[in-house]
Amino acid sequence: MDSIAAFERIRAHVRETPLQLAQSLGTATGTRVYLKLENRQDTGAFKLRGAANKLLSLPRAASAQGVVAASTGNHALAVSTIARKLGIPVEIFVSEHIHPHKRAKIEALQARVNVVAGDHLFAELEARREAQRTNRPYVSPYNDPEVIAGQGTVAVEILRQMAEQAAGPLDAVFVAVGGGGLIGGIGAYLKRESPDTQVVGCWPENSPALHECLRKGAIIDVPERPTWSTSTAGGVEPGAITLEICRRVIDRHLLVTETEIVDAARGLYREDGELVEGAAAVAVAAFLKSADDYAGKTVALLICGGNAEPDFEALVRQA
Repeated sequence: MDSIAAFERIRAHVRETPLQLAQSLGTATGTRVYLKLENRQDTGAFKLRGAANKLLSLPRAASAQGVVAASTGNHALAVSTIARKLGIPVEIFVSEHIHPHKRAKIEALQARVNVVAGDHLFAELEARREAQRTNRPYVSPYNDPEVIAGQGTVAVEILRQMAEQAAGPLDAVFVAVGGGGLIGGIGAYLKRESPDTQVVGCWPENSPALHECLRKGAIIDVPERPTWSTSTAGGVEPGAITLEICRRVIDRHLLVTETEIVDAARGLYREDGELVEGAAAVAVAAFLKSADDYAGKTVALLICGGNAEPDFEALVRQA
């Protein structure tokens, strides 16, 4: 997984997002806090990076008949956006639990959408079967080295931006975790280029799938409850390469409640003017829960997306 090569490959197709000092969070916690604002990425989330790297890595002959993907929303938006630019047909499989708002966005990008009963893992498995049946490439949201390398370009930018801002060494980075592609790519790059940086995995208590898989040392079925962090919800695909990658690169695991997620999102909106989705607030909530451990240090919080469902947005705006 070469995130430097991925960075060069995708730079014409993605936006370099800001690394912004969060004064209010810093003052409240005695920590130098930076926000990596992937909510300002084209399509509103980091997923564009991995999708771009995967699609741009495919031989033209392999993608001529189109590609297949599965998503809770952000990955589908990313794949559909890049594929449309490249002239590649797209078929997307989604869980029946996808918010209608996100489904409408995907369909507006001219992707064919199939709804699968059950949670996101069922959509992933059905998408893989259809890709194999029709001999089309499957673009995984996380279980693919090229996708993971693309997500790792976030860390490439963070380290360079910190150097440009003379911010000093990065002591920790907080990342919300779903299937593990984002934190896997970020962590793999940081372990090479900034090995003293602590990589903190952050989960909602209601949806801790990969956390439990890592705790058990194997991919297992993990019961889930509804969460505002819809972008990280769902089980982990059998055989996912992210299990071993995340075992190596995650230094600390933190879980947060639904109330903490909402409170963190409201704080970002009130103090920093950033309206984010639930998954982005997970990383902020986890930092706030552990802030005493980072007093006097420099940390980065990955604001992974801003595609908030209307009901979550309304809740946050009540602040």
